[in-house]
Amino acid sequence: MSDRTNTSQSVRRTLETEIQDLRNDLIYLGSMVEQQILGSVDSLKRRDLAASEQIIQTDIQVNKKRYSIEEKVMVVIATQQPMAHDLRLLASMLEIAGELERIGDYAKGIARISLRIADEPLIKPLVDIPRMAEKGADMLHRAIKAFIEENVPDAEIIPTEDDFVDNLYDQVYRELMVLIIGDPKLIQRANWLLWVAHNLERMADRVTNICERTIFVVTGELREISSSGD
Repeated sequence: MSDRTNTSQSVRRTLETEIQDLRNDLIYLGSMVEQQILGSVDSLKRRDLAASEQIIQTDIQVNKKRYSIEEKVMVVIATQQPMAHDLRLLASMLEIAGELERIGDYAKGIARISLRIADEPLIKPLVDIPRMAEKGADMLHRAIKAFIEENVPDAEIIPTEDDFVDNLYDQVYRELMVLIIGDPKLIQRANWLLWVAHNLERMADRVTNICERTIFVVTGELREISSSGD
């Protein structure tokens, strides 16, 4: 075996190791964000202001992890000169890290709303909003798994479940409008909950972006996936 062949194989092993490390980092970041979303809604429901404050503080760690992934990706691209599939994978990791950081921002926004509501009672029991959070977190978890496994069929199916989240958002919106019509003084408190629902609805949209990246990595085709509601 020639020295050139040995060198080529060594470079390939190094690239594969670094890509696997990045996969692990992405899984970890996804898990952090998933817990942020669930935790932000849970703290709002329980009126746990200390927990809401912790969500906001943890967002700093989410941001740091995102930038760490971005730095690692750029180093790999610069030093390992990946081609074709590997380059698409690394570029998609950059994009997904950004999507996850933005989803974390939605959780931070929900926590801030919880702090603004403070000790005031919620104007309605939280039923559909926790369901939105649970569904969105589940979609996110499976979207990251599909990306890691390069599972195109799952990546195509997950975005269709966005309709479920959209329907829950519509239900929350209708209920809040009924409350406002009955008592206009509730508009500010209703608006807070509407923003919570809006953040969760946007989270599900960003999960679709992650799924589109999985398809891009495998096929080289970057195309939009539309739910039936779109």
